[in-house]
Amino acid sequence: MTSTLVTARKTREFWRHASLGEHVDILSGFAFDSKLFSDSKGVPLIRIRDVVRGRTETRYTGNYDSRFVAQTGDLLIGMDGDFNRALWSSEPALLNQRVCKVTANAKSLDQGYLYHFLPGALLDIWQQTPFATVKHLSVRGIRAISIPLPPLEEQRRIAAILDKADELRAKRRQAIARLDALTQSIFHSMFGDTVSNSLNWPVKAFGRVTTSRLGKMLDKKAQTGKHGFKYLRNANVQWFQINTDDLLEMDFSPSDQIEFALRRGDILVCEGGEPGRAAIWKDQATDCYFQKALHRVRPNPDDLDPQYIVHLLWALAHGGGLKDHVTVATIAHLTGEKLKRMHIPVPPLELQQTFANRIAAVERLKETHRKHLAELDALFASLQSRAFKGEL
Repeated sequence: MTSTLVTARKTREFWRHASLGEHVDILSGFAFDSKLFSDSKGVPLIRIRDVVRGRTETRYTGNYDSRFVAQTGDLLIGMDGDFNRALWSSEPALLNQRVCKVTANAKSLDQGYLYHFLPGALLDIWQQTPFATVKHLSVRGIRAISIPLPPLEEQRRIAAILDKADELRAKRRQAIARLDALTQSIFHSMFGDTVSNSLNWPVKAFGRVTTSRLGKMLDKKAQTGKHGFKYLRNANVQWFQINTDDLLEMDFSPSDQIEFALRRGDILVCEGGEPGRAAIWKDQATDCYFQKALHRVRPNPDDLDPQYIVHLLWALAHGGGLKDHVTVATIAHLTGEKLKRMHIPVPPLELQQTFANRIAAVERLKETHRKHLAELDALFASLQSRAFKGEL
């Protein structure tokens, strides 16, 4: 009787690799006229920032070709920034430019297998792609991806294993999301509707009660390797937390290290992607700096508490309070000048600190869930690595 290990080895030897373009259909999004975008009327429209979060607040009021409508469950890739892939989870919506839909040929490639294979392949492309401000992915680059192709039955078996492991991670993320919702509820109960400033707190320009600056521009030609240090990019900053699992490196000279230093209590705010997304730096890594895609914000200690600022930005971002401050082109941006000019309510510092203490209690619960999630992530990464080597 053949052992599982020997079977896996034999299977791997007979797996062939093929160009992804031979086994998928790729539909690039259309350049819809931004003058016809709306917050309330028309057909939902998917932009790059919507791919991962699976929802959109943008609608399109003009005519369109129905072939550009993405359906629930379609596999999408954001082609600028971090090259994310996700299954669209909301109502049917139009594919805007720089978002593409990838559909596997059912005769040779399982869609679930493709879904789990893509992140590693897209990360490889991302790491090899030079950029000035934003990295760009091409359809040609997607088609050129080399993918291992075991028999369809084996592809489905691999996808099913990874689906089950991913489901466990999803449940843990849902628990964290519920705790996030609790903190938002606490914020609203203490500070009211911050978009309308319903409790009539004093209002001040962001730049008067904070100092902020963008991080260092990544210039591949200027990299010597003599002063390589880790740095945060847009993808590392999520709402309320900073992920340091995949930090990249670039040169930070001694003067750069002073200029782009991070200290405990700094707030990192995303400039693009999902403008305004923010988290507090709590010395999650040593000798770590930040890239131009992020604003470093330091609140004046006599005016603001960092927890209040992060939750305020969340409330504004999700309540429509940032839309007048975001520059919309191919990718939305929250520029340094617009951030500084933004007016925000400033409640009494003592009340902000009371809020921060309550959030700290919730954060301790969230940290337990995050540790469990990290363990599940490590397990999933191991399974994923083994899966595409024929070792499952």
